[in-house]
Amino acid sequence: MADPDPGRLAVNAEALRDAGYDVLEARDADALAALLQGSEPSVIVADAFLAAVKSEAPVLVMVDLDSPAEIGAANPPGIHDCITKPPVPRELVHRATVLIEQAARRRASRQEAEGLREQLREVSAAVRATNNPQEIADHVVSGFGRTFRADHVVLATFEDPRVPPIMATWRRPGLPELGQDALPGEEEARHMADALWAGTETLSAEGHEAQGRPHEKPAATVAGAVSTLAVPIGEGNSSLGIIWIAMMDRPRTWSDAELGLIQHVAGNAAYGLIQSHLINSQQQVVKRLRELDKAKTDFLATVNHELRTPLTSIMAYLDMIQESTQHPVSKEVHQMLDIVVRNTERLRTLVEDMLSVSRHGPDDGPMHLAPVHLGQTLDLVTAALRPLATLQNVTIDVDPVPEDPQILGDEVQLQQVFTNLVSNAIKFTPSGGRIEVGSESHAAPDGSQWATVRVADTGIGISSDEIDHVFTRFYRASNAMSGAIPGTGLGLAISKDIVDRHGGQINVASTLGGGTTVTVSLPLGTDRIQSN
Repeated sequence: MADPDPGRLAVNAEALRDAGYDVLEARDADALAALLQGSEPSVIVADAFLAAVKSEAPVLVMVDLDSPAEIGAANPPGIHDCITKPPVPRELVHRATVLIEQAARRRASRQEAEGLREQLREVSAAVRATNNPQEIADHVVSGFGRTFRADHVVLATFEDPRVPPIMATWRRPGLPELGQDALPGEEEARHMADALWAGTETLSAEGHEAQGRPHEKPAATVAGAVSTLAVPIGEGNSSLGIIWIAMMDRPRTWSDAELGLIQHVAGNAAYGLIQSHLINSQQQVVKRLRELDKAKTDFLATVNHELRTPLTSIMAYLDMIQESTQHPVSKEVHQMLDIVVRNTERLRTLVEDMLSVSRHGPDDGPMHLAPVHLGQTLDLVTAALRPLATLQNVTIDVDPVPEDPQILGDEVQLQQVFTNLVSNAIKFTPSGGRIEVGSESHAAPDGSQWATVRVADTGIGISSDEIDHVFTRFYRASNAMSGAIPGTGLGLAISKDIVDRHGGQINVASTLGGGTTVTVSLPLGTDRIQSN
């Protein structure tokens, strides 16, 4: 208590002490400030000229209503009540007691609200921590039930493509389950949820009468409940579910803070249900695609095995017939056999490509890594394909290199890459054309060492519109199709898979009618390929 009048201060302090309060006295602003530094009063009773204090406690100001100066001084921030001076002791005690009780209620309310927020934060965190729609719903109903001491909580979604059908229930221990007809039907519940969602509201009902809400809103309740709160769950312009919170034997008045927290959690639940439904749907699609991809791979492997067996026999018998000295065939038959051999070889190549496609996927096993001399590998590939180039009247030149780059790789797979590239160049280069094969090593701007192989031809080229599709499986350029050039559209796709697995890069540059250059870059260091 702060009052510059010692007599009035003594009388009022004595009245407060008689009422059971501990009273600290101050006669000036400095003394009052010193008292406030060392204590946390429940209420401050101060003269108008001493009322400008900084404290969390409520302030009761004593003011002389006949003094304009005191009336003006009694308006600082933080003033909670005024009483005329000199106050009647009983009235002073009453006013101080009321302020203390009001402050206590505000503190309790704040603590309760903070407790509710903390509990519902845990519910929201649990909702965000799972992608299971049923678990999300279970977290919401159990969280609401425990936080608000409800008897029954039910979350139900409507038939809606955005969310799966869900029914989650919670009941206070010891209570029986709700009957099948205790809740409104889906149509009635959807109608009410849509109306509430449109108005961003909840509906609290006692029995069958809505309390404090527009009468035109439907007031469906949980059967047998004394008090029911209906909370819509929605997204966009429509609801997708509803939450019922029921008190079976007592009325319940909901504060605006409680309703705001409930709506916030309901919003988190709606978002979680929608996202989890999308994620689960995508996971099901991915799972089905993987099953289909495995079935495709198994089918290709089986078919290729069944095709390779007879092809091996056909090739063997063709060789025997052509090379037979006891029963030589005529020149005409030999020419026909050459056609059969070429088409059989073409079919064998197709089977090998299909088998490579079935093998080269994300689940491939480890490569057989060993030092590989690129120059030597290119010599082997070009030597094997030079007879085919000669038949096409195409020249293959291998550029000599001062040093043969050595990389860590799978030699068989790399031979397949360069065989695909050179054979493609032969196929797409007209008679009289030229193919150049070369390799070199160089340093990238980041200091890493690379080996580069280039296969350049003077063939028909690829249009700029189609260049981005050349690595797509089974894709064939339009000029290859129109020119009836044989092929499967798998060579470059397989080559890219192999180069990627080696930690390298493959690029194609081409001009329609002006030839094509394919560049393969492979790391010389072992770190990149081993990590890959």
